[in-house]
Amino acid sequence: MARVSLIDEKNYPELSDLIAKIRGARGGRLLNIYRMMLHSPALAGGWFELNQAVRYQTEVDGQSRELAVMRVAILNGVDYILRAHGPTYALKEGLSRAQVDALANWRESLLFSEKQRALLAYVDAMTRNIDVPDTVFAELRKHYSERQTVELTMLIGAYNMHTRVLKALKIDPEPPANQGS
Repeated sequence: MARVSLIDEKNYPELSDLIAKIRGARGGRLLNIYRMMLHSPALAGGWFELNQAVRYQTEVDGQSRELAVMRVAILNGVDYILRAHGPTYALKEGLSRAQVDALANWRESLLFSEKQRALLAYVDAMTRNIDVPDTVFAELRKHYSERQTVELTMLIGAYNMHTRVLKALKIDPEPPANQGS
C-alpha cells in the first residue's frame, strides 16, 4: 500500500491543466506515479517533461530504451515499471517475450545481441556501482553515437530516480487495464 495518498483529481480543480497534459500523453490515463507526484505540482510537471524527453525525444531505438528501463527496474526491484513496460512497451518495440523473461539473467542468455549486451552491461554498471568501467563504456560506444550515449545515460539515470521514488513510497502498480508509466 502506498505510503502517501494518491491525489483524486476531482478534489484539485486547480491542477486540471497539468492533469490534462499528463492524460493527453498517457492515452487518457492518470497513472499512480503522477497521482502521487501531484502533491507537488511543480515536480509532477518537471518529471512529466523529463520523462517525455528521455523516452520519446531521443535518437535511441525503442528496443534499447525498453531494455534499459526494464533492467533498471529489475535491479531496483520495482514491479510497477516491469508490469507496465514488459507487456505494454517492450513487446510493441519488437522485443520477444523470451527476451523480456530472460532479462533478469541476461548474462546467461543467448537471446541478446552484442549491442544489447553492451547496453545491459552499461545499465548494470550505472545502477549497481555508479562508476562505469572504461571497458564497459568502450563496448557501449561501439554501438551508440555520442548523442545516443548521453541520451541512454540520462534515461538510465532518470529511471533509477523513478524506480527509487516508486519503491520508497510503495506506489502500487495500476490494474492491468491501466498499465504504463
